[in-house]
Amino acid sequence: MKSFHPVTPGRRQMTVLPFKKYLTASEPHKALTRGFKRSMGRNAHGRITVRHKGGGHKRLFREIDFTFDKKDIPARIDSVEYDPNRTGYVSLVVYRDGEKRYVLLPQTLKVNDTFIVSEKAPITPGNRTLLKNIPVGTFVYNIEIKPQGGAKMVRSAGNYAEVVAHDAGYTDLKMPSTEVRKVRDMCWASVGTVSNEENYLVNLGKAGRSRWLGIRPTVRGTAMNPVDHPHGGGEGRQGRGTRRAKTLWGKPSGKGQKTRRAKKYSNRLIVSRRKVGKKRE
Repeated sequence: MKSFHPVTPGRRQMTVLPFKKYLTASEPHKALTRGFKRSMGRNAHGRITVRHKGGGHKRLFREIDFTFDKKDIPARIDSVEYDPNRTGYVSLVVYRDGEKRYVLLPQTLKVNDTFIVSEKAPITPGNRTLLKNIPVGTFVYNIEIKPQGGAKMVRSAGNYAEVVAHDAGYTDLKMPSTEVRKVRDMCWASVGTVSNEENYLVNLGKAGRSRWLGIRPTVRGTAMNPVDHPHGGGEGRQGRGTRRAKTLWGKPSGKGQKTRRAKKYSNRLIVSRRKVGKKRE
């Protein structure tokens, strides 16, 4: 991590990632980029469904390959690049037939390294194969939920899931949240962990840097009036006045309270629920 001399209050705690140490290209491959309009937390009707999103720097969208439909064709990593739309690094890869694509870069791989997507692929970082072929104890990322459905899980910087068991057509995966979940063993996954493991150490240092990222301010419920939030009101600083913390809409929140729907479709696939708090393992 790179830190700075405290010449201003914002610089005092600010840290940035050592991009020069890892990145090999400053401009994206134009043929694999396009413009797009971010939703800013709004749904199809224009109503805000996720708060605290909006503004931020204009971004160019990189078309990342999460389907990996080019099987049994070796690919070479041509460059390591920054993507403003995700926390992990991306790399431009060139397949042996000449096609170029962007993929999420795993740790330990660098320029000119190769990987392959195949049912018979060796269990080495970057290679992609069926979950049923991956031994217990292996770290994986870019995991499909449905066969041939494209990678949906474990895509953030530094993340990985651990293969803990194979049983009756399913593979048990210990997710980054500590939840153990069943996934069909015919789903594909990439071996290794996602790059940029230092991302969680970044200290933004000032409010303005959050605004550049499109993150708007968050107001505490206790600072509001009773009409605006269940925690609001009172003279001076007050306790929340209720047994459990609540959201703006009165739903349970924080402190390890369960918020999962009782009849969620994937309940039958959960072997053990995630552990919450600082002592989770």
